[in-house]
Amino acid sequence: MGMGKVASQEPDLAGRERFTSHRWYAVQCQPHRERGAAVHLASQDYNVFLPWRRKSRRHARRVEAVLRPYFPGYLFISLDPERDRWRPVNGTFGVVRLVMQGDKPAAAPPGMIEALLDCCNPDGILEWQPELVPGQRVRVSAGPFADLVGELERLDASGRVRVLLNIMGSKVPTSLARSDVVPAESLA
Repeated sequence: MGMGKVASQEPDLAGRERFTSHRWYAVQCQPHRERGAAVHLASQDYNVFLPWRRKSRRHARRVEAVLRPYFPGYLFISLDPERDRWRPVNGTFGVVRLVMQGDKPAAAPPGMIEALLDCCNPDGILEWQPELVPGQRVRVSAGPFADLVGELERLDASGRVRVLLNIMGSKVPTSLARSDVVPAESLA
């Protein structure tokens, strides 16, 4: 299978190799140990995919962008359970268990992980943007207005959106980057 790789660390190769008999399998990790588990699995020659997302964090009156796993507590490995050794995954540092169906690893639906890989930038950050329509309730996901909810008023071709934010009981029109706005129900 070659050298194991972590998608967020070696993006050109990791996770993008296509194997005819290989499928993607979910690995449950210990809380906040996804990165360490990915590194240890890659050192055991597993092909690892750990997608990330940008999130705004408020701390000490500052707002900063941080990277968080897109699926907290999980990562994915590619293997052929009939040919590859998969039982050592359960004994890997940071891993709780390989998600099973009976006595065999449970494969992710065909094409699901490949679609996520196609949406990742070279740093392994998932850049999927949900569809937005004017009049929709949206939540600001980054920047100084992070977590505020408002109504999408307008989208423009330059990648900006105009949102009416609910601030102190009134609707305040605000221009934001399209990437900083998601449907209100997606970040509940």
